[in-house]
Amino acid sequence: MMRRLATLATLLPALAVGVLVAAAPASAALPDRFAFVQWNGSATVPTGTTPAATTVVTGPPGRYRILFPGAGASRGVVHVTAINEVPHWCQANTWGPAGADEVVYVDCYKAGGSPDFTPFTAIFESSSPPTIAINGRFGYVDAQPTGALVSQFNSSGAVNSVTPVGVGAWLVKMPNLSTPGPVDGSLQATAVNVAPARCKVAKWSSAPSGQQILVNCYGPGGAPLDTRFTLTYQYQQSLYGAGWPPKYFGYLWNAPPLGPASTNFNSVLGPAVNTLMPAGTGLSLVKFPQLAVTPATVQVTATGPASDFCNLIMPWMYSGTDIIVRDVACYTNAGARIDSGFLISANSAF
Repeated sequence: MMRRLATLATLLPALAVGVLVAAAPASAALPDRFAFVQWNGSATVPTGTTPAATTVVTGPPGRYRILFPGAGASRGVVHVTAINEVPHWCQANTWGPAGADEVVYVDCYKAGGSPDFTPFTAIFESSSPPTIAINGRFGYVDAQPTGALVSQFNSSGAVNSVTPVGVGAWLVKMPNLSTPGPVDGSLQATAVNVAPARCKVAKWSSAPSGQQILVNCYGPGGAPLDTRFTLTYQYQQSLYGAGWPPKYFGYLWNAPPLGPASTNFNSVLGPAVNTLMPAGTGLSLVKFPQLAVTPATVQVTATGPASDFCNLIMPWMYSGTDIIVRDVACYTNAGARIDSGFLISANSAF
Protein backbone atom coordinates (compact mmCIF):
# COMPACT_ATOMS: atom_id res chain seq x y z
CA MET A 1 0.00 0.00 0.00
CA MET A 2 2.79 2.43 0.86
CA ARG A 3 4.37 1.64 -2.52
CA ARG A 4 1.06 2.39 -4.21
CA LEU A 5 0.77 5.73 -2.40
CA ALA A 6 4.33 6.67 -3.29
CA THR A 7 3.76 5.84 -6.94
CA LEU A 8 0.58 7.87 -7.10
CA ALA A 9 2.24 10.82 -5.41
CA THR A 10 5.05 10.71 -7.96
CA LEU A 11 2.77 10.47 -10.98
CA LEU A 12 0.10 12.83 -9.73
CA PRO A 13 1.49 15.79 -7.77
CA ALA A 14 -2.08 16.99 -7.24
CA LEU A 15 -2.40 14.31 -4.58
CA ALA A 16 -0.66 16.73 -2.26
CA VAL A 17 -3.93 18.67 -2.17
CA GLY A 18 -5.10 16.31 0.56
CA VAL A 19 -2.40 17.76 2.81
CA LEU A 20 -2.46 21.34 1.61
CA VAL A 21 -6.21 21.92 1.72
CA ALA A 22 -6.11 22.95 5.36
CA ALA A 23 -3.81 25.86 4.51
CA ALA A 24 -5.76 27.06 1.46
CA PRO A 25 -7.35 30.53 1.53
CA ALA A 26 -11.09 30.83 2.17
CA SER A 27 -11.79 31.64 -1.48
CA ALA A 28 -10.04 28.52 -2.73
CA ALA A 29 -11.61 25.83 -4.88
CA LEU A 30 -13.82 23.36 -3.07
CA PRO A 31 -13.17 22.40 -0.32
CA ASP A 32 -11.59 25.23 1.68
CA ARG A 33 -10.92 23.01 4.69
CA PHE A 34 -11.43 19.39 5.61
CA ALA A 35 -10.20 17.06 8.30
CA PHE A 36 -11.25 13.77 9.85
CA VAL A 37 -10.33 11.56 12.78
CA GLN A 38 -10.72 7.97 13.92
CA TRP A 39 -10.62 7.53 17.70
CA ASN A 40 -10.14 3.99 19.04
CA GLY A 41 -11.03 4.82 22.64
CA SER A 42 -7.53 5.71 23.74
CA ALA A 43 -5.71 7.20 20.74
CA THR A 44 -6.19 8.52 17.23
CA VAL A 45 -5.71 5.97 14.45
CA PRO A 46 -3.26 7.20 11.77
CA THR A 47 -4.97 5.33 8.90
CA GLY A 48 -8.25 7.09 9.75
CA THR A 49 -6.97 10.57 10.63
CA THR A 50 -5.88 13.69 8.77
CA PRO A 51 -4.06 15.92 9.59
CA ALA A 52 -1.78 13.45 11.34
CA ALA A 53 -1.30 15.83 14.31
CA THR A 54 -5.04 15.84 15.14
CA THR A 55 -5.70 15.35 18.85
CA VAL A 56 -8.67 14.08 20.87
CA VAL A 57 -9.15 14.88 24.57
CA THR A 58 -11.87 13.32 26.72
CA GLY A 59 -14.01 15.45 28.99
CA PRO A 60 -17.16 14.63 30.96
CA PRO A 61 -18.68 11.19 30.22
CA GLY A 62 -19.20 10.86 26.47
CA ARG A 63 -17.64 14.25 25.62
CA TYR A 64 -14.65 14.67 23.29
CA ARG A 65 -12.68 17.72 22.19
CA ILE A 66 -11.12 17.29 18.75
CA LEU A 67 -8.45 19.69 17.52
CA PHE A 68 -7.84 19.65 13.76
CA PRO A 69 -4.61 21.63 13.23
CA GLY A 70 -4.65 24.10 10.34
CA ALA A 71 -8.30 23.38 9.44
CA GLY A 72 -9.92 26.42 11.05
CA ALA A 73 -13.00 27.86 9.30
CA SER A 74 -15.94 29.93 10.48
CA ARG A 75 -18.57 27.71 8.87
CA GLY A 76 -18.84 24.15 7.58
CA VAL A 77 -20.39 20.93 8.83
CA VAL A 78 -19.50 18.03 11.12
CA HIS A 79 -20.55 14.38 10.84
CA VAL A 80 -19.76 11.66 13.35
CA THR A 81 -20.42 7.91 13.66
CA ALA A 82 -20.03 5.75 16.76
CA ILE A 83 -17.95 2.56 16.61
CA ASN A 84 -19.08 0.02 19.18
CA GLU A 85 -20.28 -3.58 19.44
CA VAL A 86 -23.34 -2.41 21.39
CA PRO A 87 -25.77 0.33 20.29
CA HIS A 88 -24.31 3.84 20.52
CA TRP A 89 -24.67 7.04 18.60
CA CYS A 90 -22.58 10.22 18.47
CA GLN A 91 -23.55 13.77 17.61
CA ALA A 92 -21.95 17.17 17.22
CA ASN A 93 -22.09 19.54 20.17
CA THR A 94 -20.34 22.60 18.75
CA TRP A 95 -17.39 23.54 16.57
CA GLY A 96 -15.48 26.55 15.37
CA PRO A 97 -12.04 28.00 14.61
CA ALA A 98 -9.39 28.61 17.24
CA GLY A 99 -6.80 30.61 15.37
CA ALA A 100 -5.68 28.47 12.45
CA ASP A 101 -7.16 25.31 13.96
CA GLU A 102 -10.67 23.84 14.10
CA VAL A 103 -12.03 22.66 17.44
CA VAL A 104 -14.95 20.23 17.40
CA TYR A 105 -16.84 18.94 20.41
CA VAL A 106 -18.54 15.56 20.00
CA ASP A 107 -20.97 13.87 22.42
CA CYS A 108 -21.70 10.14 22.43
CA TYR A 109 -24.51 8.14 24.01
CA LYS A 110 -25.62 4.57 24.47
CA ALA A 111 -29.18 3.45 23.68
CA GLY A 112 -31.53 5.19 26.07
CA GLY A 113 -29.56 8.45 26.04
CA SER A 114 -26.95 8.01 28.79
CA PRO A 115 -23.61 9.69 27.96
CA ASP A 116 -20.93 7.12 27.31
CA PHE A 117 -17.38 7.01 26.00
CA THR A 118 -17.01 5.08 22.75
CA PRO A 119 -14.69 4.90 19.76
CA PHE A 120 -15.91 7.02 16.85
CA THR A 121 -15.07 8.52 13.48
CA ALA A 122 -15.73 12.20 12.70
CA ILE A 123 -15.27 14.53 9.74
CA PHE A 124 -15.25 18.34 9.36
CA GLU A 125 -15.60 20.12 6.02
CA SER A 126 -16.03 23.72 4.91
CA SER A 127 -16.54 25.11 1.39
CA SER A 128 -17.29 28.58 0.09
CA PRO A 129 -17.71 30.42 -3.21
CA PRO A 130 -16.39 30.95 -5.75
CA THR A 131 -17.03 27.45 -6.98
CA ILE A 132 -15.37 25.71 -9.89
CA ALA A 133 -16.72 23.11 -12.29
CA ILE A 134 -16.69 19.66 -10.64
CA ASN A 135 -17.36 16.14 -11.86
CA GLY A 136 -20.41 15.58 -9.67
CA ARG A 137 -22.66 17.48 -7.29
CA PHE A 138 -22.04 18.54 -3.69
CA GLY A 139 -23.88 20.53 -1.06
CA TYR A 140 -24.51 20.87 2.66
CA VAL A 141 -26.55 22.71 5.25
CA ASP A 142 -26.12 23.48 8.93
CA ALA A 143 -29.63 24.38 10.05
CA GLN A 144 -31.30 25.61 13.21
CA PRO A 145 -34.62 24.02 14.30
CA THR A 146 -36.43 26.99 12.73
CA GLY A 147 -34.82 26.21 9.37
CA ALA A 148 -32.53 29.24 9.60
CA LEU A 149 -29.19 28.41 8.04
CA VAL A 150 -26.04 28.65 10.13
CA SER A 151 -24.07 27.87 6.97
CA GLN A 152 -24.68 26.26 3.60
CA PHE A 153 -22.93 25.36 0.38
CA ASN A 154 -24.14 24.37 -3.07
CA SER A 155 -21.62 23.47 -5.79
CA SER A 156 -23.91 24.95 -8.46
CA GLY A 157 -23.78 28.36 -6.77
CA ALA A 158 -27.47 28.19 -5.82
CA VAL A 159 -28.75 28.72 -2.27
CA ASN A 160 -30.08 25.78 -0.27
CA SER A 161 -33.14 26.07 1.98
CA VAL A 162 -34.53 24.26 5.02
CA THR A 163 -38.24 24.32 5.91
CA PRO A 164 -39.77 22.77 9.06
CA VAL A 165 -42.64 20.44 8.10
CA GLY A 166 -43.53 19.15 11.57
CA VAL A 167 -41.93 18.45 14.92
CA GLY A 168 -38.49 16.99 14.25
CA ALA A 169 -38.94 17.08 10.48
CA TRP A 170 -37.51 19.35 7.78
CA LEU A 171 -37.59 19.55 4.01
CA VAL A 172 -34.14 20.43 2.67
CA LYS A 173 -33.90 21.71 -0.89
CA MET A 174 -30.62 21.88 -2.79
CA PRO A 175 -31.56 23.51 -6.09
CA ASN A 176 -29.60 23.05 -9.30
CA LEU A 177 -27.73 20.00 -8.00
CA SER A 178 -29.17 18.26 -11.00
CA THR A 179 -29.14 14.48 -11.43
CA PRO A 180 -31.30 12.20 -13.59
CA GLY A 181 -33.44 10.88 -10.71
CA PRO A 182 -35.47 9.49 -9.17
CA VAL A 183 -32.85 8.91 -6.42
CA ASP A 184 -29.13 9.57 -6.97
CA GLY A 185 -26.05 10.01 -4.80
CA SER A 186 -25.71 9.77 -1.04
CA LEU A 187 -26.30 11.73 2.17
CA GLN A 188 -25.08 12.02 5.75
CA ALA A 189 -27.07 13.65 8.57
CA THR A 190 -25.94 14.49 12.11
CA ALA A 191 -27.71 16.07 15.08
CA VAL A 192 -26.19 19.17 16.69
CA ASN A 193 -27.26 19.54 20.30
CA VAL A 194 -25.99 19.74 23.89
CA ALA A 195 -28.61 17.14 24.86
CA PRO A 196 -29.00 13.66 23.34
CA ALA A 197 -30.40 13.79 19.80
CA ARG A 198 -29.94 11.95 16.55
CA CYS A 199 -30.96 12.58 12.95
CA LYS A 200 -31.53 10.48 9.85
CA VAL A 201 -32.63 10.74 6.23
CA ALA A 202 -36.33 9.83 6.08
CA LYS A 203 -36.41 9.96 2.26
CA TRP A 204 -35.12 11.97 -0.66
CA SER A 205 -35.75 12.55 -4.34
CA SER A 206 -33.45 13.59 -7.16
CA ALA A 207 -34.28 15.42 -10.38
CA PRO A 208 -32.72 17.76 -12.96
CA SER A 209 -34.03 20.63 -10.81
CA GLY A 210 -32.04 19.48 -7.77
CA GLN A 211 -32.30 17.45 -4.58
CA GLN A 212 -35.09 17.36 -2.00
CA ILE A 213 -34.42 15.59 1.30
CA LEU A 214 -36.67 14.92 4.29
CA VAL A 215 -34.64 14.90 7.51
CA ASN A 216 -36.12 13.50 10.74
CA CYS A 217 -34.58 13.93 14.19
CA TYR A 218 -35.37 12.24 17.49
CA GLY A 219 -34.72 12.49 21.19
CA PRO A 220 -33.36 9.62 23.30
CA GLY A 221 -36.84 8.21 23.91
CA GLY A 222 -37.56 8.01 20.18
CA ALA A 223 -39.94 10.98 20.02
CA PRO A 224 -39.52 13.53 17.23
CA LEU A 225 -37.28 16.38 18.36
CA ASP A 226 -36.61 19.87 17.06
CA THR A 227 -32.84 20.26 16.94
CA ARG A 228 -30.08 21.84 14.94
CA PHE A 229 -28.62 19.43 12.38
CA THR A 230 -26.13 19.09 9.54
CA LEU A 231 -26.75 17.40 6.19
CA THR A 232 -24.30 16.72 3.35
CA TYR A 233 -25.17 15.56 -0.17
CA GLN A 234 -22.64 13.92 -2.48
CA TYR A 235 -23.04 12.73 -6.07
CA GLN A 236 -19.87 11.43 -7.70
CA GLN A 237 -17.90 13.62 -5.27
CA SER A 238 -16.31 12.80 -1.94
CA LEU A 239 -18.08 13.54 1.35
CA TYR A 240 -15.84 16.60 1.76
CA GLY A 241 -16.48 17.81 -1.78
CA ALA A 242 -13.22 16.98 -3.52
CA GLY A 243 -13.44 15.50 -7.00
CA TRP A 244 -11.76 12.72 -8.88
CA PRO A 245 -9.36 11.57 -10.16
CA PRO A 246 -7.20 11.11 -8.13
CA LYS A 247 -9.62 11.03 -5.19
CA TYR A 248 -10.72 7.69 -3.70
CA PHE A 249 -14.27 7.54 -2.39
CA GLY A 250 -17.44 5.50 -2.60
CA TYR A 251 -20.95 5.35 -1.23
CA LEU A 252 -23.85 2.93 -1.03
CA TRP A 253 -27.50 2.95 0.05
CA ASN A 254 -28.99 -0.08 1.76
CA ALA A 255 -32.69 0.69 1.34
CA PRO A 256 -32.93 -2.32 2.21
CA PRO A 257 -32.18 -4.17 -0.03
CA LEU A 258 -29.60 -2.28 -2.04
CA GLY A 259 -30.81 0.94 -3.58
CA PRO A 260 -30.54 1.70 -7.31
CA ALA A 261 -27.19 1.77 -9.10
CA SER A 262 -27.22 5.57 -8.95
CA THR A 263 -26.86 5.35 -5.14
CA ASN A 264 -23.88 2.97 -5.34
CA PHE A 265 -20.74 4.64 -6.67
CA ASN A 266 -17.02 3.95 -6.63
CA SER A 267 -14.61 6.64 -7.87
CA VAL A 268 -12.22 4.05 -9.30
CA LEU A 269 -14.60 1.47 -10.77
CA GLY A 270 -17.81 3.42 -11.35
CA PRO A 271 -21.44 2.69 -10.40
CA ALA A 272 -22.94 -0.41 -8.76
CA VAL A 273 -19.67 -2.16 -7.80
CA ASN A 274 -19.65 -1.66 -4.02
CA THR A 275 -21.24 -4.69 -2.35
CA LEU A 276 -23.30 -5.50 0.73
CA MET A 277 -23.71 -8.87 2.40
CA PRO A 278 -26.25 -9.42 5.20
CA ALA A 279 -24.42 -10.73 8.27
CA GLY A 280 -27.37 -11.37 10.56
CA THR A 281 -30.35 -9.37 11.78
CA GLY A 282 -29.40 -5.70 11.67
CA LEU A 283 -25.86 -6.41 10.45
CA SER A 284 -24.39 -5.68 7.02
CA LEU A 285 -20.88 -6.24 5.67
CA VAL A 286 -19.96 -3.61 3.07
CA LYS A 287 -17.06 -3.77 0.63
CA PHE A 288 -15.58 -0.82 -1.29
CA PRO A 289 -13.17 -2.32 -3.85
CA GLN A 290 -10.03 -0.47 -4.93
CA LEU A 291 -10.49 2.35 -2.38
CA ALA A 292 -7.95 1.31 0.29
CA VAL A 293 -5.81 4.44 0.14
CA THR A 294 -5.12 5.79 3.61
CA PRO A 295 -5.94 7.79 5.59
CA ALA A 296 -9.64 7.26 5.01
CA THR A 297 -12.88 7.84 6.88
CA VAL A 298 -16.22 6.01 6.92
CA GLN A 299 -19.54 7.58 7.94
CA VAL A 300 -22.99 5.99 8.35
CA THR A 301 -26.48 7.50 8.58
CA ALA A 302 -29.75 5.63 9.10
CA THR A 303 -32.59 6.02 6.59
CA GLY A 304 -36.33 5.47 6.78
CA PRO A 305 -39.37 6.82 8.66
CA ALA A 306 -38.83 5.35 12.16
CA SER A 307 -36.44 6.31 14.99
CA ASP A 308 -33.90 3.56 14.15
CA PHE A 309 -30.20 4.44 14.26
CA CYS A 310 -27.00 2.82 13.02
CA ASN A 311 -23.33 2.60 13.97
CA LEU A 312 -20.22 0.59 13.10
CA ILE A 313 -19.56 -2.39 15.35
CA MET A 314 -15.82 -2.22 14.67
CA PRO A 315 -13.41 -0.08 12.63
CA TRP A 316 -13.29 -0.61 8.88
CA MET A 317 -10.40 -2.71 7.60
CA TYR A 318 -8.03 -2.48 4.65
CA SER A 319 -7.79 -5.79 2.79
CA GLY A 320 -5.40 -5.52 -0.12
CA THR A 321 -6.82 -2.69 -2.20
CA ASP A 322 -10.31 -2.86 -0.66
CA ILE A 323 -12.04 -1.21 2.29
CA ILE A 324 -14.10 -3.71 4.29
CA VAL A 325 -16.72 -2.49 6.76
CA ARG A 326 -17.61 -5.33 9.12
CA ASP A 327 -20.26 -4.50 10.07
CA VAL A 328 -22.82 -1.71 9.92
CA ALA A 329 -25.28 -2.36 12.76
CA CYS A 330 -28.77 -0.82 12.98
CA TYR A 331 -31.05 -0.69 16.02
CA THR A 332 -34.49 0.25 17.22
CA ASN A 333 -34.70 3.10 19.67
CA ALA A 334 -34.55 0.53 22.48
CA GLY A 335 -31.32 -0.93 21.10
CA ALA A 336 -32.63 -4.13 19.47
CA ARG A 337 -31.03 -5.08 16.15
CA ILE A 338 -33.25 -4.37 13.16
CA ASP A 339 -32.84 -4.60 9.38
CA SER A 340 -33.04 -0.86 8.84
CA GLY A 341 -31.96 1.27 5.93
CA PHE A 342 -28.69 3.18 5.96
CA LEU A 343 -26.34 5.27 3.85
CA ILE A 344 -22.59 4.64 4.06
CA SER A 345 -19.75 6.74 2.64
CA ALA A 346 -16.03 5.89 2.50
CA ASN A 347 -13.54 8.64 1.64
CA SER A 348 -9.76 8.89 1.39
CA ALA A 349 -7.82 12.07 2.07
CA PHE A 350 -6.05 11.56 -1.26
